[in-house]
Amino acid sequence: MKQQQEEIIVFNFITKKVESLFFRKVNPRDIRWSTIYRRLNKETSVEVVHKKKTKRTQKFERSILGASLEVIKQKREQKPEFRAAQREAALREIKEKKKAATTKSAKPASSKAAVKK
Repeated sequence: MKQQQEEIIVFNFITKKVESLFFRKVNPRDIRWSTIYRRLNKETSVEVVHKKKTKRTQKFERSILGASLEVIKQKREQKPEFRAAQREAALREIKEKKKAATTKSAKPASSKAAVKK
């Protein structure tokens, strides 16, 4: 059954009975056979919907190219003070190498100047 109010709203009813109840403005909560009434008065068995369990990602450790897993674990276990000391030692070595390189390059340049005179 199709009913049209004004120009916009169109109602489709299953039966004449439903249509008459609708236009009499009978609340479906008061009608014993309606699904809304049955749901409110718990006359139907409601299926419990369980949430689907999601798989949690598992953490695992892998070696990185150029470093084995043991080396990575050792570095992780090192204390920050130890790392700072290692960094300072490495910087000192680099500075010493630079000084040595500059002194070596400075000596031959001065010897060439002496030969030219």
